[in-house]
Amino acid sequence: MPRTAATLPASPAPRGVDRDRRRATAGVVLRSVLEHGPVARSTIARLTGLSPASVTDYCARFTRLGLVREAEQPRRSRGVGRPHVPLDLDDSRFVVGGVHVAVPYTTVALLDLRGRVVRQRELKHERTDPQGVLARAARALTAMLAEARGVRPLGVGLAAGGWVDRDSGVIVEHGLLGWRDVPAREALGALTGLPVHVDGRARALVNGERLFGRARGSGSVLHLFVGNVVDAAFATHDEVHHGPRSQAGTIAHLPVPGGSEPCACGGTGCLQAELSERTLCRRARAAGITDGDDPRHVLAAAGAGDPVAAALLLERSRATGRAAGLLADVLNPETVVVTEIGALHREDCLAALREAVGAERAADVFPTSFPDSVLAVAGGSVVLDVLYRDPLGASPEAN
Repeated sequence: MPRTAATLPASPAPRGVDRDRRRATAGVVLRSVLEHGPVARSTIARLTGLSPASVTDYCARFTRLGLVREAEQPRRSRGVGRPHVPLDLDDSRFVVGGVHVAVPYTTVALLDLRGRVVRQRELKHERTDPQGVLARAARALTAMLAEARGVRPLGVGLAAGGWVDRDSGVIVEHGLLGWRDVPAREALGALTGLPVHVDGRARALVNGERLFGRARGSGSVLHLFVGNVVDAAFATHDEVHHGPRSQAGTIAHLPVPGGSEPCACGGTGCLQAELSERTLCRRARAAGITDGDDPRHVLAAAGAGDPVAAALLLERSRATGRAAGLLADVLNPETVVVTEIGALHREDCLAALREAVGAERAADVFPTSFPDSVLAVAGGSVVLDVLYRDPLGASPEAN
């Protein structure tokens, strides 16, 4: 008698599927320690829905790898037997490197496993060819690791604006730097001898926010970054949307109603042309506020009481808010995070940005959680995201 579908034995999962499932589960456990530590194993089991035996096994492996440690003060149970010894992240043994390539300079940093910046350097570009920029970043990173004795590097994260393909590790296009098809992962890996992971800056910062910032626990997050390059990223249920070849979030040429700035694409009024720091600084130079191209000088002038500088920053924040509002209407995120220099450092600019987003969403709009180290965190978050998704694959043992 032939078997019916109901009585057919279940097909075993392919070996690769089992491995991926174990690695994803390990990530859930390690993120629970990050978010709730010091935390008892029984609490991790309750939070994750895993069996106590599975949690104990994963935590034992993390302890052997040096990723977690037992907290110094055990919490005694009310009954008899051994006290519940909580676990916490061990942030003393390992660091990750963070590299962020911007238009005027490269930021190189070391971060601990909590996403905190341990060391940071800003390297103003002497030359902007990819080989020169990446080689200089690698030298700085090597020197910083030599200074940070007693810790071991787990890998390097590289973030940049423009079109960055995470899977291939290639910076496909960065128009302002003139880069095309740069094999950044391969090049930086050869220069440092470390595992290298590459992603777009806005996506990297979404991961930083959900791991270490205000967006932790949020069901969906939109991040809008407004610098020389303007880009965005969206994450839902801890998954950042990349799209084919990681083109998601490329919003530089969205039209701005009433915009008049000429764009390199040949049109006028594109979002990046209107909001870029280059445009802000050009307008500041025309007003006699500064003679350079550093937006921090405009911010300093506004802080010193220059009303024209303050007006320029306010208008830029309002325009950023309108852009964030349009994106939020399409994506409907729980949390909106904006990185924009005025809103980061001036309450009037943040208020103007929120007002432009709209009253219904204003309470859900926040400046980046990393105002003094946002570019360093962008680079570091690329590799830290890999660690917290797959701690067994990205562990020191695997490297």
